[in-house]
This record gives sequence, C-alpha cells and structure tokens, in this order.
Amino acid sequence: MEGGYLMMHVLLLQFAIFHRSAARDLAAKGNPSNFQPIHGHTPFSSAMLHDPSLKVFFKAENLKAGEVIPLYFPIKDPLKTPSLLPQEEADSIPFSSSQLPYLLDFFGLHPHSVQANSMKQTLKHCEFPPLEGETKFCATSLESMLENLRAIFGQGVDFKVLTTTYIENSSIPLKNYTILSPKQVEVQKMMGCHTLPYPYAVFYCHGQKGDTKIYLIKLRDEQGQIIEAVGVCHMDTSHWDPNHIAFQVLGVKPGEAPICHVFPSDNMVSVIERWSLGISWILNGSSTIIIEVDLIGLYNDLHYRGI
Repeated sequence: MEGGYLMMHVLLLQFAIFHRSAARDLAAKGNPSNFQPIHGHTPFSSAMLHDPSLKVFFKAENLKAGEVIPLYFPIKDPLKTPSLLPQEEADSIPFSSSQLPYLLDFFGLHPHSVQANSMKQTLKHCEFPPLEGETKFCATSLESMLENLRAIFGQGVDFKVLTTTYIENSSIPLKNYTILSPKQVEVQKMMGCHTLPYPYAVFYCHGQKGDTKIYLIKLRDEQGQIIEAVGVCHMDTSHWDPNHIAFQVLGVKPGEAPICHVFPSDNMVSVIERWSLGISWILNGSSTIIIEVDLIGLYNDLHYRGI
C-alpha cells in the first residue's frame, strides 16, 4: 500500500506546488476574487440567483446521457490563487474567530472590507459543528490534510484523489454542456474538499455517511471540448439548512429531491473505492448462494477492533 499512498501524496501535492513562505505577501497580493462568499453558508438574497457561479447545482434526474445543462467552471490563474502553506508556517498563524482582530492586522486588511468579512465567514464555517452523520475538518497545509484524511480513512488504507479536468483555452466560465456519459464510482468512504476564501489556501473537507454518490461525468461544451468533471449527488438533504442556496437555485425543499453539484478544478474528492469479493457455493447441484464481502469495510472493522 506504500506505493498507492505515495501516488496519493503526489496528487495532493499538485494543490501545493506554489508554496510561498511569506503569508503577508500572499495577503498583499490578494485579489478580491479570492474572497468570494461561501454559497450556501451566507444569508440568501434574491439577487444571488443571478450569480452565474451558482450554476454548479443540478437535479439527480438530469444526470443522464444526452441531457444539456448549464454549468459554471471558474477559470483561475494558479499564480494568483492562494496556496497551501507549509505546516510549520500554517501552525504559527492563529486560525480562530477569537483571533480575527489580530489576523486582520497581521494581513493588513480593513475590518469592514469584503476580504475581512470573507475571512470571518470562513473561520465560522470551519468552527460550525458537523451535521448529524457528517465528518468535517479544515486544512491549512498539505500535511494537516493528509493527517486528517488518514485518520478518517484508516492508517495504511489507500485512497484515490479525484479532480475535475482543468479547462484550458477558455475564457467563458458558464456554458451549456451535454452529458455524454455519467459513470458512478462505487466508494466505501469519501471526503469532498472545497477551497474557502482566505489569504492563503484553506480546504474545507467533509463527508456524509451513506447518502452520497460520486460520479465521473464526461461533458461536451458547445465548441466540442470534452472534459471529465467530478460530480456528487447528495441523496438525503432532509438535515440541511432550509436556507441553503442549492434549494433556492433548484426550487426544491429539504429532503424533497437529491441535489447534485460539480466540483471546480481546484476542489477535490478523496475516496476509498469499494472492493468486493463474490463467494458462491453450489448446493445439491442446482441452488447457488452468493455472498458479497466488502473487503475495505471488513479491513476497517478488524483494524478498529485491533485484530
């Protein structure tokens, strides 16, 4: 499993290739586009429905070949995108709402600026308690992300990192896409990681037990460009905040219908694929009993029990 872990480490490292040692410089070079509000976790207003970046949500019933749906994939310049800090530097900077005045002074931000408000929302978002059945954490360094994922998935257990294909040579983030082939990825566990607005990179990672389906979705835009996007469908939204922006965009209520969304290229999904072994016995020359064993689940259960 060491080889698989090394490959996973390399994939995650792609999100940190622009490490810089000066956090103050990151903030000074920050662009307001790096501090966009967190959709679904800010007060809803009718004006938000006209925000094209909300075109990431769609209904599960639309996830079929031949369907045409509008989707927004942000075009970001990696040189202007906040980067993950080395763990030593990240650990030296407070990451708490109680330290917000100090942090604003540290990064040279005005207390009433858009950036300051986005920082406040990010810190609160990371401090929210998890929903029932949810596992969550916020990572400010590559090392902390790996440590948390290994703690959740199990020491020594391989996991894959899935990302949306980067869209090149396009300056139009919102397009109509034709779904060519949605392929479900059978997983035993998953954690979706999203970037949050902050002077340096912060990833909010979370997973909901038993209610999520992962898809690799091949899409074709109106110019014929084909990309492969990572999509997630939340099958049970009954515990979600009724004011979640996804309900407003799709015109549904909590628990009424599954809600799906695509991941932009700077987000990722870490998964343990479901491995199963079919065992069959033939009884009396005719009857067959088939037992399917979830090998990953069995491994985790034995590991937890110390066997």
